[in-house]
Amino acid sequence: MGRGWGFLIGLLGAVWLLSSGHGGQQSSETAAQRCFCQVSGYLDDCTCDVETIDRFNNYRLFPRLQKLLESDYFRYYKVNLKRPCPFWNDISQCGRRDCAVKPCQSDEVPDGIKSASYKYSEEANNLLEECEQAERLGAVDESLSEETQKAVLQWTKHDDSSDNFCEADDIQSPDAEYVDLLLNPERYTGYKGPDAWKIWNVIYEENCFKPQTIKRPLNPLASGQGKSKENTFYSWLEGLCVEKRAFYRLISGLHASINVHLSARYLLQGEGPRRLKNLYFLYLIELRALSKVLPFFERPDFQLFTGNKIQDAENKMLLLEILHEIKSFPLHFDENSFFAGDKKEAHKLKEDFRLHFRNISRIMDCVGCFKCRLWGKLQTQGLGTALKILFSEKLIANMPESGPSYEFHLTRQEIVSLFNAFGRISTSVKELENFRNLLQNIH
Repeated sequence: MGRGWGFLIGLLGAVWLLSSGHGGQQSSETAAQRCFCQVSGYLDDCTCDVETIDRFNNYRLFPRLQKLLESDYFRYYKVNLKRPCPFWNDISQCGRRDCAVKPCQSDEVPDGIKSASYKYSEEANNLLEECEQAERLGAVDESLSEETQKAVLQWTKHDDSSDNFCEADDIQSPDAEYVDLLLNPERYTGYKGPDAWKIWNVIYEENCFKPQTIKRPLNPLASGQGKSKENTFYSWLEGLCVEKRAFYRLISGLHASINVHLSARYLLQGEGPRRLKNLYFLYLIELRALSKVLPFFERPDFQLFTGNKIQDAENKMLLLEILHEIKSFPLHFDENSFFAGDKKEAHKLKEDFRLHFRNISRIMDCVGCFKCRLWGKLQTQGLGTALKILFSEKLIANMPESGPSYEFHLTRQEIVSLFNAFGRISTSVKELENFRNLLQNIH
């Protein structure tokens, strides 16, 4: 079953549930009005509203973004789906055909992507040589004592990860393979039940700054878990600082993006409307990051290298058009309110924020459905890359116009995940409009 149809069936089921609660009396409201009445207006902690995002995404951004994501540079993603779960051993692997991921054969991936090269100009060649020289200089001197060598490796590891919000996949591992995202689309696979709930329970209960005394409603449509229960559950959020509230909303929005086919069943009661509004919050965060990172992609040394020089140049032009369009969005999220208090406390909070998110990226290796794991890892890395960008504003501003950028850099993995993750959110926003239109004449 395609994800869109699963979502629509869930919506229709929700409409029937609401109608049955009105004693059989037919409401003058349309199904679309009843389903989406709470998914409108301004977003919490933002100056932007749902309707502005819908217009901008659906009519100005979505078509061009989809075209970009169909290009070779963005469709191939290297991932290790065989990494063991670091938290528990009792993983039930999904045996369904729809859970499987078909990796690429070696000859299916463009040579330029496999070689990780981006040599198109003399400047780029010089950059590559400088990077290779820096790598040689950074090697551990074998004449050092064993203890000192270990210390140097620890420093290097810390430097490599200090600004990253995700634990990076070991793409050099023999188990890492290229996957064609267009041939392995995110869709309903049948992966559900206790194993799927366990993943999200660990994420919400242990990583979202939520008081242990507050329990998230697992099934918002269960008896006695209506709107009053929703308000009771979410009341604790208002007592948190803006950073911790934002963290929860990002994860909730990510949940909606990854599992929109499941969330559709809960649109009218419980977490459903909140979760969909959190999806719009997530959209704003990633949109803001893309607007901030424009200077990195504008540099002449940067190329979307696949080996096809003409197509690569056209795709870079399309990428810059998209980013300039994003830059023009009138109601960007203001991230300056994040970590703006006492410097020492702000630094600790930011580090907690980063470590919690890194932990969530590790939990994705515990997902039993390989297709769900693929898209979970990609979208988590994409959001982690967006957070890295938002917290690197000064580094981006200080990048040299040409030559190597040692202070701020994005790997191809980060770039591919960043745009594909935003593409998933953009698609979800577009699908919501489609469902509104389909339900408009249903009473």
